[in-house]
Amino acid sequence: MNVAPTLWKAGHLPGLADDEVAWHTLPFEGVAGQLLQIAVPVLTPAQADALAHRVRQSAREVLQTLPVSAIIERIDRAVARLLDTRDPLRQEADALLPRVTGYDAEMVSLGLTRYLQAFRAPQLHRFVSEDFANPKVLDEFQPAAKGGMVRAFGPELLVHHWAGNVPGLPLWSLACGLLVKAGNIGKLPSAEPVFATLFARALSQVDPALGDCYAIVWWKGGQAEPAATLHAQADTVLAYGGQDAVQEIRTQVPSTARFLAYGHKLGVALVGRAALDRQRGPAMARLLAQDVTRYEQQGCYSPHVVYVERGARLDPRAFAQHLAGELAALAQRHPRPALGLADAAAVAQWRQSVEWGADTQTLLGDDSSPWAVAFTERALPLAPTAGWRCVQVVAVDALEAAADALAPHAAYLQTAGVAVEPERLYPLSLRLMHAGITRVCALGSMTAPEAGWHHDGGFNLRDLVRIAEIEASAERAADRLAPYAQEDGP
Repeated sequence: MNVAPTLWKAGHLPGLADDEVAWHTLPFEGVAGQLLQIAVPVLTPAQADALAHRVRQSAREVLQTLPVSAIIERIDRAVARLLDTRDPLRQEADALLPRVTGYDAEMVSLGLTRYLQAFRAPQLHRFVSEDFANPKVLDEFQPAAKGGMVRAFGPELLVHHWAGNVPGLPLWSLACGLLVKAGNIGKLPSAEPVFATLFARALSQVDPALGDCYAIVWWKGGQAEPAATLHAQADTVLAYGGQDAVQEIRTQVPSTARFLAYGHKLGVALVGRAALDRQRGPAMARLLAQDVTRYEQQGCYSPHVVYVERGARLDPRAFAQHLAGELAALAQRHPRPALGLADAAAVAQWRQSVEWGADTQTLLGDDSSPWAVAFTERALPLAPTAGWRCVQVVAVDALEAAADALAPHAAYLQTAGVAVEPERLYPLSLRLMHAGITRVCALGSMTAPEAGWHHDGGFNLRDLVRIAEIEASAERAADRLAPYAQEDGP
């Protein structure tokens, strides 16, 4: 039985009333025929220009006068609300995000809680200290080791282009923009316009003055406006998305603005002999299945290919079978979303390519299974699967050789989940990093980066700031002009 459509307004527009703005409706079909309609704001170039000026000015008057510790305290209070399952904003998130993304409600709720915990005050202080040896450099001039004084300044206006593949993604860059005291304008992704809106509301309720220092807007991808108006005012533009989308945005950004891109990446897993006995092997398969299932491999850190070492009590084929069993169990607890035509076709094509390579590959999971494991005894060129719980398991003689073979794909590598003994961890990690991997973590943690993670090998905060300095020569010259200075003798 269908229920009446629900209308929910997204966005955050300081200084603009709802009736001053045009609205576009995005429809989302949920389970049991439920329809959710989300209205997103459509700004004219003049409105976008006025909004950018207001956000920039508010950041100067409010955000840039606060010490970083005070900004952290406010973000922490907003995040605490979103962590509280009794809070109306968290209840909205739990109700709306599954309907918008199609992801299993329990998986979304558990994943959101784990993700938000990385943005509590202690973790945010780690964000700052990870990038700045002296975090006070964001608040005031601090001594430089070479002499003189230095200070870090964030952008006057930072424009974010967010992707909608993973719920909660906007929080990462928006929190970073606030920590460097930038005025922030974020473009909502059409695929998931909910979370950024809820966080913006939580933070503006914690501190209404701070709510004028950022805006959440929307426009259809590829449209010239209001993108051109906002880009013209921005010091820095940050973009998440697929390679084509990121490249398109790059061409729209003026040469005078800094552009930071986070394109599509690929995760891999490596399981060594020490993790492949009868007890540890099934446990490793269970952890890996969680990484595969969480966010349906839509994140840049999700595993698509798993290299499993020969020569252990549990051979690679048996490990693949354990992985298949764990994916089947998770499908019962966390059902896979219904796939659209394009995604269903991609999964079918990937499965077919595996079946056609039957002489070298074995496909575990029949056509009705909402998951698939492809197993091969022979090394294959690295390639992404179709996602949606499709994973490739490759038997190898040595993980080191598998790591070296990743090098031709360095531009698309990011996270490696590894299971090896201590004496192999650092040498193997070094080889992975030479091949292009920027993050090594445990199985089960691939889709949950730690606070302060260096996204794609860069800095979260330092890449956003410019460093200004007063040289020691200026200090000495000023001293000679002080009232207490003695005139030079003859």
